[in-house]
Amino acid sequence: MTHLPTPLTGDLFERLGRAVDREAKIPRALDALGPTADRDVLVLDGSSSIPADRIVGTGARLTLIPATRLEASDATDIDGSADVLVVAWSAFRGPTEAELAAAERWLRPGGRLLVLHDYGRDDVSRLFDPRPEYGDWSRRDGPFLGNGFKIRVVHSWWTFDSIEDTRAFLVEAFGQRGAELAESLTRPRLSYNVAVYHRSFGAA
Repeated sequence: MTHLPTPLTGDLFERLGRAVDREAKIPRALDALGPTADRDVLVLDGSSSIPADRIVGTGARLTLIPATRLEASDATDIDGSADVLVVAWSAFRGPTEAELAAAERWLRPGGRLLVLHDYGRDDVSRLFDPRPEYGDWSRRDGPFLGNGFKIRVVHSWWTFDSIEDTRAFLVEAFGQRGAELAESLTRPRLSYNVAVYHRSFGAA
């Protein structure tokens, strides 16, 4: 499971999980940047929500690991075990030197690190207060591009079954902000931009 950056829980979170990226743009982007198909992929597990195969795609050999293993001293069993490490919203909110060192240990030579975070500049970002991922993280001198990462922005959607379902969800989940956004919508989806920060480690 992967963790979306939202305070929602229970039924509202499940409804959101079903709405996110129905077009499967995110797994296609990860495969293009990895690739991930027919490869050993570690997914750093967040606390809840979207099944990993919906994020990475069904063609990868997936292993989920808890985010707590970033700080663990007993993680040597996964050293050098993966071609790709996918981190979806749950960590690498920087990233720190310790996180980068763990990624380098876990990946085989030439392995790919793919980190997903919200990018902003979309409908969804109107539901939240300003966040560093909406600006600072994508700067050339920011924590990702300044650490050897490149960026690809995936223009995806939160898609619901009808405009009525969309509006009802927004009001229930986000109160006044959701109601204001709902009033501006003319179709049952919200634009949702996801940044994939990507880099390699070592020579293949």
